[in-house]
Formats: sequence, structure tokens, C-alpha cells
Amino acid sequence: MYDVITVGGGAAGMMSAIAAAENGAKVLLIEKNDRMGKKLAITGKGRCNVTNNCGLDTLMENIPNNGRFLYSALSQYMPSDTMAFFESMGVPLKTERGQRVFPVSDKAADIVNALTKRLEQLGVETVRENVRSLMIENSVCLGVNTHNRQFKANSVILATGGKSYPKTGSDGYGYRLAEQAGHTIITPRPSLSALVTEEKWVRKAAGLTLKNAAVKLLDNGKAVYEDFGELMFTADGIGGATVLSASAHIPEMSENRFAVTVDLKPALSEKQLDARILRDFTELRGGTFGQSMRKLLPKELVDPFSEITDIPLEKKISEINKLERKKLANTLKFLNLHIKNFRPIEEAIVTRGGVNVKEISPKTLESRLCKALFFAGEIIDADAYTGGFNLQIAFATGRLAGISSSIS
Repeated sequence: MYDVITVGGGAAGMMSAIAAAENGAKVLLIEKNDRMGKKLAITGKGRCNVTNNCGLDTLMENIPNNGRFLYSALSQYMPSDTMAFFESMGVPLKTERGQRVFPVSDKAADIVNALTKRLEQLGVETVRENVRSLMIENSVCLGVNTHNRQFKANSVILATGGKSYPKTGSDGYGYRLAEQAGHTIITPRPSLSALVTEEKWVRKAAGLTLKNAAVKLLDNGKAVYEDFGELMFTADGIGGATVLSASAHIPEMSENRFAVTVDLKPALSEKQLDARILRDFTELRGGTFGQSMRKLLPKELVDPFSEITDIPLEKKISEINKLERKKLANTLKFLNLHIKNFRPIEEAIVTRGGVNVKEISPKTLESRLCKALFFAGEIIDADAYTGGFNLQIAFATGRLAGISSSIS
């Protein structure tokens, strides 16, 4: 018999078990993988963007989906608290561009090891099994059933993650457990996802990363999100930090609704860009359009720009008219890409959707439908932009669920 059982050994699950144990509870952590923190270990390209070194207002501004629901959890466990926890566990941290926080070592393993070390210090029991069902009687959660055993507890926390990166264990099995307790699951879909475009020419530029692109997401022609920074071309569309954040503003994908415009020359006004093109044309008098493009653009975009502007690469500069030059400048400032779809949810950084927040108490994260059942992390329908905000949500909701469940 345990005070608290946490199902899921990711960021939220480990933090919830730690918080409950620090509150004096006898805790069991059930994880189906062979090791804890499998997804956490690959976040931030293996560096782990632990949190964002910001205040509550900035934190809330960066949560487009159900931020108000998370206010109580986040206000009680701020980024500064997350940073203090890991540094107290011997993991020095650093703050980089955009207030992103990483371990000084640039090793996500240090974050995972700090959490597992704290679990051991607190005497949290762990088992490697797959939870098959919840034990529920009279709308009260009494424990869990695995394939092999039955574990009883005063409270159960579901911190099983979403559906992104299923190889790490986030395969959506937690949704089935929540549904058993009567919960509504908002259809899971990708968030912080690369996007598939209608334009096929992107394949020619696949692998190219632009460091200083100005990006706008258009919803039926209206700009709904703007960003500046990294954009990457993929075999079937676009990715990179700016695109990942933009994807969080797409509530549902529909045909001909969304587009992304990219300013490839954000440092130049349209007038300055035209002057730059004229200067290049003058210097390369007698040369070809292709030669001028190789001065103006990365080599991967030279062929696509010929295709987009309908100007052959071999065309003499002296033969390019004013209308063509204007089209070139306009394309450089407003490169238009029509969005066809998200990449598969399995590749998304986080999942949008999950347990409906209307069915969870924001002050305790306890189910409103089934007593003694709590939720933490990505299983909840709440997500944020890239930059450490989603991990902060995981740690904060894990902390609140752990404390609430241990005193319920």
C-alpha cells in the first residue's frame, strides 16, 4: 500500500514523485521503459532546454493553449525554482539567447541523473511495468493494475506524456487510462512541429538552415504570428525554431487556410534591396541571372528562385527587365509557402490535446470526475512555444500534482 503512485517516469512524473516524497509520502513510480527520462534525455538535441529564465508574465505569454489553467501551478513553481532545484543537485546551469536555460555541460543526461538521484535519496520505489488499468470504485481511484500485479494507493498521478516521440514511451497509453476514469480526450495533434508545404521546390533546398529569417504565419491572409531567427528547409516543407513556434498557432489544419511568408533579407528595406540587386547587376554586367543569384542567396536556393520567378538561370542580366527585377525583390522579401499539413505527430516536440482541462482542478490538478486521480505534464491539454516553456510546465505541474496527491 502506497500513499502515492506516479505512472510515467518522464520530467513531470519524476518531479511529481519527488514532490510527494519530500512531503513525507510513501511513493511508487511506475515506468514501462528500461530507464527513466528517456524523452528528457533527447530534448534540446541532447542538450536539454531545462526552462526559460523569465518571470511569470513572460511565461504566460508563451503558452498559447490553456495558459490560464496552468497559472496556479506555474505561479507556485517558477523557472527560478526549477533552476534552484537542479543547481542544488549539482548541475550548474547557463542562460543563452532567448533566456533559454541549459546545463553548463550541454548534456541532457545530467538533468535526468539529477532527478533519478533525488528519487533515490528520498527512497522512492520504482518498478518497470506497463500499467494496464486503473483500480476505480465509486468514482475513487484506489490504485493501478499492471500486467503482472496490482498496486494500491491513496492517490494516483498520471504523467504518461502525449503521443509525440512514441519510441520514448509517449505513445498515448495514458489517454486510455484517463478515459477509463470518464475523462474526455481532446484529439491529440502535433505542436512545435515542422510543416509540410504545397510547394515541391523545397526539396532542392532540403538541409539548408537560415539563421536570420523573418517569418510570418498567415491565417486566411491575416498575420497571426511573427518571429525572427532560424528556419530550415526540409524534403517536404519547412522546420526550425521559428516554424516550430508558428505551428503552435495552427488550431486545426485545413486546405488553403495557412501560409508562411519568409523575408530572406530582413535587414534591407524593399528600396535598399532593389538598390542592392541593381548594384549586383551592374557589377556582373555581361553575366547571367544565375551568377547574380549565387551572390545574393545560398546555393541551395538558386535553382528554386529561378523556378519561382520564372527567370532562367542562363538569362543575361542585360535582358532582365524592370518587372522581373521587381518580382525578384518581392520574392526575396515575401517568399510565400502554402501549408499543407503538419509532419506526423510522432515527430512533433510536444502534443497538443489530451485530457480536457475543464475536467481537472487547476488548483490541485485532481480529476473533477474521479477522486484521488491527478494529472501532470503533457497528458494535459496544455502546451507552449519552444524555448524551455514546455519543460517548465512539466516540472510545475509535476510539483503541484505531487504535493496535492500527498495531502489528499
